[in-house]
Amino acid sequence: MPKQITEPTPISSDVVNFPHAMLREIYEQPQALAATIDRYLPGGALTAETFQPVVDALGGRERLVIAASGSSRHAGLAGEIMLEDLAGISVDVEYASEYTYRSTHTLHNPGVVVISQSGETADTLAALREAHARGLATVAITNNASSSMATEASASLPTLAGIEKAIPATKSFTTQLAVLYSFSLHLARARGRMTLQAAEAHGRQLQEIPELIQASLRGWQKQIEELTPQLADSRTLLYLGRGPHYAIAREGALKLKESAYLNAEGYPSGELKHGPNALVSKDTPLIMIATADAGDPDSVLRYSKVLQLMKDMREQGARIIALASQGDQEVPRYSDSCLFIPASNDLLSTILEVVPFQLLAYTLAISRGIDVDRPRNLVKAVVEE
Repeated sequence: MPKQITEPTPISSDVVNFPHAMLREIYEQPQALAATIDRYLPGGALTAETFQPVVDALGGRERLVIAASGSSRHAGLAGEIMLEDLAGISVDVEYASEYTYRSTHTLHNPGVVVISQSGETADTLAALREAHARGLATVAITNNASSSMATEASASLPTLAGIEKAIPATKSFTTQLAVLYSFSLHLARARGRMTLQAAEAHGRQLQEIPELIQASLRGWQKQIEELTPQLADSRTLLYLGRGPHYAIAREGALKLKESAYLNAEGYPSGELKHGPNALVSKDTPLIMIATADAGDPDSVLRYSKVLQLMKDMREQGARIIALASQGDQEVPRYSDSCLFIPASNDLLSTILEVVPFQLLAYTLAISRGIDVDRPRNLVKAVVEE
């Protein structure tokens, strides 16, 4: 039988006094991630029974569609690359609000994965029901194992983030990434794409992520608090990332919009010169993800492209805030400020990278006098289209 679903362990007593729910939930991510990872990869080991309902539901399908909205869609964009790179399965990511109205011939007999923090998001629930109407197998990733999506889907993969009171998603987002990575490893094994030893090595790397975040949180927050006054008057911020990091650029930009009411856009780094760089000035800072996995040639190539872009943008007069891998000596030379991310593999570094972006959105919101837990015009679960 699958492990019983439990709430994550409460945050330790030395960090219980937070002025806002959003900040507390950012700091709760190590515990939420550890609980989620332990459910799907206990001790870093793959347990077939946990994912057997998913494997049975998908029935050997060669294609998946991920339908989601908002932050959950950004998790899906990162999950697309995890699933394709690790499990070798083709993935399309759809806006849930568009999926229902798309042609039924877009993909032949795919499995459909819906992602939603609440499990009640109206357009995502409509996408799930449309998939069922088309006779497709479905998998739901939600933070509520009793939600409509979780109970109606062919198989359910709940996150264990616990209750998230602040409207901006933080721990629900990072736990979605952890589930998608675990999902990718299990599918890789089921499809014969990875040995058990390799899959469990990946699982152990995932297990390290909560501790890496825990060790970095206070340092990130202090550095970001010092950086915030330099960005408070910005007109627009452009977030840039390549490969799986593009999804995190999108999420960082969304966090800033919904939390601090500042205009921000997330772009693939390689798209900057195709129009958006006309915006670049001291009033439009670049937030650039420039991390690298030294053991991954593709990651190193992407890093070299990002580094060259940084050099070019410096010559154009850009102000650059960068995320770099711990120990990097090149990125700080071409950035005005640099935050370091602990070393991890290229896919898992996405979980690490988003946390400083959450903190940046939080501190900018507070500096602008915004009720960060309840931003205007927003609700926690969009239950009407």
